Amino acid sequence: MSRATLDPILDHLRGEPSRTWSIIITIYGDAIVPRGGCVWLGTLLAFFRAMGLSDGLVRTAMSRLATDGWLERIKVGRNSFYRLADKGRDTFRHASEQIYTLHSPPWPGRFDVALFDGGADREGTKAAMETAGFGIASPGLWLAPAGAALPELANGALRFEAGGDLSTNRALAARSWPLDAIAEAYRRFQAAFEPLATGLEGGIRLSDLDALVARILLIHEYRRVVLRDPVLPADILPEDWPGASARSLCAAIYRQVLPSSERWLDQNASNESGEPLPRSSALESRFMT
Repeated sequence: MSRATLDPILDHLRGEPSRTWSIIITIYGDAIVPRGGCVWLGTLLAFFRAMGLSDGLVRTAMSRLATDGWLERIKVGRNSFYRLADKGRDTFRHASEQIYTLHSPPWPGRFDVALFDGGADREGTKAAMETAGFGIASPGLWLAPAGAALPELANGALRFEAGGDLSTNRALAARSWPLDAIAEAYRRFQAAFEPLATGLEGGIRLSDLDALVARILLIHEYRRVVLRDPVLPADILPEDWPGASARSLCAAIYRQVLPSSERWLDQNASNESGEPLPRSSALESRFMT
């Protein structure tokens, strides 16, 4: 009966094979890279069978990721092993700080404002400014909590400081970042995973493989939300902001499923030398800061 707690979470993935490649990146970043980074394809196939995804679908996704430079393939006899390429490692390394250690920074009391048009490469400008933590209040007008560093392409921007009372600051933040959409995504995440948290707290037992499935789906869905979050100070967020409670939920489930999920990897994951993938003590510090 405990398996039924995972079914609602898996339902939306069934019939959406385009997401398989993204879950592969998640399992590497969350579980395989900390153990050395290279794993036998058969390990991944066993994991995805537990999710109801076919071997052919996974093999196709792995080949696509290798072609696109996300994975590197190593052949040993008739067996294939894959590791994250630099592109994949760099992407997940950057994401890890937000996924596992996210906390709202203190409010400095004012915004830094940058005024510039961004030139012809507006999409490149938008991506660079958002990565640097800036939101857009109106065309050409960017702002972030004071102290944010401008990307190099915006070095020529006109800069000044702005601020107001609490309601004004919150209104400006709501105008400059898609906070309503992000809050709704956090609430959907909580609605999807709260039944699992309740079941685990009530004593349900997942198999080691199902614990790994739960762990990877948890991080996969959480990172899809948290990487859209500009991580603003709590003072300028809406009063009912669900980010903190979503993080607490994610952390609680992660700690519950981590031991048994790691046990499955101990027993089933091997590298190109035929050796079990070694555990990493770094996992114990996730969600602790």
